[in-house]
Amino acid sequence: MCPEIREMAKPLTPLFDAHLDLAWNALSFNRDLTLSLDDLCKADSQYNDAPFRGNCTVSLDELARADLHICVATLLARSGPSPPLATLRRDLDYVHPSIAHAHAHGQFAYYKWLERSQRACIIRTVDDLNTHWANPETLGLIISFEGCDPILDPDDVHRWYKMGVRAAGLTHYGAGQYACGTNTTDGLTPRGYALLREFESLNIALDVTHLSDRGMADVMKYYSGPILASHHNCRALVPGQRQLSDGQIRDLIARDAVIGIAFDAWMLYPGWVRGETSRTVVNMSAAVDHIDHICDLAGNTKHIAIGSDLDGGFGSDQTPIGLDCYSDLHLLTKLLHERGYSAADVNGIFYGNWLKFFRHCLPQIHA
Repeated sequence: MCPEIREMAKPLTPLFDAHLDLAWNALSFNRDLTLSLDDLCKADSQYNDAPFRGNCTVSLDELARADLHICVATLLARSGPSPPLATLRRDLDYVHPSIAHAHAHGQFAYYKWLERSQRACIIRTVDDLNTHWANPETLGLIISFEGCDPILDPDDVHRWYKMGVRAAGLTHYGAGQYACGTNTTDGLTPRGYALLREFESLNIALDVTHLSDRGMADVMKYYSGPILASHHNCRALVPGQRQLSDGQIRDLIARDAVIGIAFDAWMLYPGWVRGETSRTVVNMSAAVDHIDHICDLAGNTKHIAIGSDLDGGFGSDQTPIGLDCYSDLHLLTKLLHERGYSAADVNGIFYGNWLKFFRHCLPQIHA
């Protein structure tokens, strides 16, 4: 736990995080994110349905404390084709896309409530982005699908876009309605190709995270719009299909994409076994190893940033040692400087690269 009373200097650098599952945490795990982090952990400890209970790293106050200006906030609900996933999650999986659709609407309603209560604001345009960054009175949200199963058909994309969705990943774990994801080998479905055409018409930022290798190859070949990898690490350092191969990283660099480093410990330590491996085996320097690797492949620091995925189905039980709460991400500053990164490099990694990316793909005016 990260005590609220712990002294922390004003962060040197504001943050822009490309992946936080805020609404999923609120709706599926019954977490009141308006509580202090200490109080949220205490309330969460009453549940015993998952090992991460009571180990929260994210609350709205904690995000403000960390000087997080903007995050990409997800809509997450799955409804794959028949037969269903071998392992279903009651907090994620629904028997029909219409139910996933309704659940995603509920998550969006949560973000709207945060906006109405002046705890957040939804960013829809470049002007919104620039205005908010210049004067971040609250948390800025760019809304993204983590898996497009809640989109009922290609025409539905335009309805979600009008609401405020500006980015999307086609799938999550297993086979989805539009593409096959982590732990699968197939690529896009026929419906997936149709969805890409609608995304292109709106210049939606397509997130390749969780795509199977074949699915990622399909996207690289058939999607001409902006591409990002919101929360992805390097396969060369931690083997596994969930990670990016060097070839995929080079392809993303060639498309002027940005890759967000994730802080789930199993993505930072080879051979991690969920529920068995102790977080003490890995520290924050492992994340910098992945940053180094991507920068070495790129020859610069322009394609790497943060996509923390904190509280994305895990808590401080499954983060690197030293990362007990969201504000501990600022430990990266010292680690990066020790590796030879300049202040300008750190600024780019903490916020500048995502700012540049979304200034390129967000619309100039409201839809």
